Amino acid sequence: MIETRLLQYFLAVAEEQSITKAAEYLHISQPTLSKQMMDLEENLGRQLLIRGRKKVTLTEDGIFLRGRAREIISLMDKTESAFRENEKSISGDVYIGCGEYRSTFPVMQIIRTVQEEYPDICFHFFSGNADAIIERLDKGLLDMGLLLAPEINPHYHCQKLPLREAWGILMRKDSPLAGKKDISLTDLAALPLIMPNQTSNSGRLTASFADAMIKPNIVCTYNLVYNAGLMVEAGIGYALCIDELINTAGSHPLTFRPLSPSLYSDVYLFTKKYQVFSKAAKLFLNHLEKNMGSL
Repeated sequence: MIETRLLQYFLAVAEEQSITKAAEYLHISQPTLSKQMMDLEENLGRQLLIRGRKKVTLTEDGIFLRGRAREIISLMDKTESAFRENEKSISGDVYIGCGEYRSTFPVMQIIRTVQEEYPDICFHFFSGNADAIIERLDKGLLDMGLLLAPEINPHYHCQKLPLREAWGILMRKDSPLAGKKDISLTDLAALPLIMPNQTSNSGRLTASFADAMIKPNIVCTYNLVYNAGLMVEAGIGYALCIDELINTAGSHPLTFRPLSPSLYSDVYLFTKKYQVFSKAAKLFLNHLEKNMGSL
């Protein structure tokens, strides 16, 4: 069994790319740390580090362990935080995964209200697409996730929130389509398209094209919209995305047009079935459900 301490040492070496610098950071001797890393490699039966003259790099197995070690340390910290909660005044950490949605602003206002009453609660947000958030929920690294158009998953409770996002096209202002009030799928036929790569959203958009008997010309995919915006600005294509994620006002070179007929995605709250929540996470969920009508 690998000690948590060894994983922390390994992460320090991976971060510093030097056993000497990592030893200084950890306040232990360089020979001690070097032996600990060799013991770790011997324990796992794999080479983790390539020890060069100027720096240490990770092998493929080392890169794999780095990812797993980060998840294990994060889960340990989360577990210890739950046990440290004060019985009289609720404190602790709440871990939420969320995509890039403007509609979740009311949720942020609920967080502010909770923190005003319980200032010792700290909220941690992980931003990513649906696939990345589900993966972290599976591993216990998140308490809950806010996602669009979920796939049916028997391992999760899925609660629809009174929030939704409108889909449309992000394009350059000098595009021929920029003069239109809205964009139909027919307008996009044969144009180079930049599509979201998360399973649920890309599947729904592809199905919409299929219903319209149009085969989309997909030239790129993205998971977060900032890079999609850079692709559009560079003239690579037209990005299908949700509204209000990029401020296109003023001199910004891009503009957004909604789809017609309108296409919306609802926002859902995901939690694992049979999950035991910390007091802080349970309190936030109660506030969210109580104020759901005002979202």
